[in-house]
Amino acid sequence: MNQPAPLAGYAPAPVAARMENHGSHMVKVAMQSGQDLFARPGSMVAYEGFVQYEANPPAVRQMASQWLTGEQNPLMLCRGDGLLYLADYGADVVCVNLAEEALSINGTNLLAFDAHLQWGVERVKGLAKFAGQGLFNVSVRGTGWAALTSRGTPVVVDCGRGEDETYVDPDALVAWSSGLKMKSKRSMKAGALIGRGSGEAYQIAFSGQGFVVVQPSEDSTDRIRVRG
Repeated sequence: MNQPAPLAGYAPAPVAARMENHGSHMVKVAMQSGQDLFARPGSMVAYEGFVQYEANPPAVRQMASQWLTGEQNPLMLCRGDGLLYLADYGADVVCVNLAEEALSINGTNLLAFDAHLQWGVERVKGLAKFAGQGLFNVSVRGTGWAALTSRGTPVVVDCGRGEDETYVDPDALVAWSSGLKMKSKRSMKAGALIGRGSGEAYQIAFSGQGFVVVQPSEDSTDRIRVRG
């Protein structure tokens, strides 16, 4: 049956890459045997072909005690042959093709990544305290694909364009190149104007060669933080 003319423009485009956007709120993954994928549980919205899912696989169980989001099963393993469509409650999705590179990602912004990539939960060095809490992220490293989510259209800032540092509200951070140098900054007098702190405001200063992904949201409830 032919598609009605108003719907024809929404049909999937021919596969051009392992991972690519279908619109701004969905990612299409070309699944093949032997090329497994980790994805956020519940993110599958459709698939074609034969795709299987494994909740809480052994590799994730080993990390679950460090995954400090309150989620006991933060990832599912996807394998098979076909096309897999993922989304996260209408959030914007950004696909990143890593070439022997490393990213540090807010765990709640991590939608999917190639299972062969090296990954782990890490404490962000040099940023021991934000409002009295440590900051933890998920690192992915190697050559392969990752999909990130953003609350609204993100901006990707190239930190290597000049000598000036790039300052970001920690609650708006999505991801950054792991090779960047970082330090924290407190703005006592600007606390009522910058970010959503009361009395004090914290920013992260980035410098070096790399990029930072920033979302237009400052909701601190979804940060990965150590629980005391």
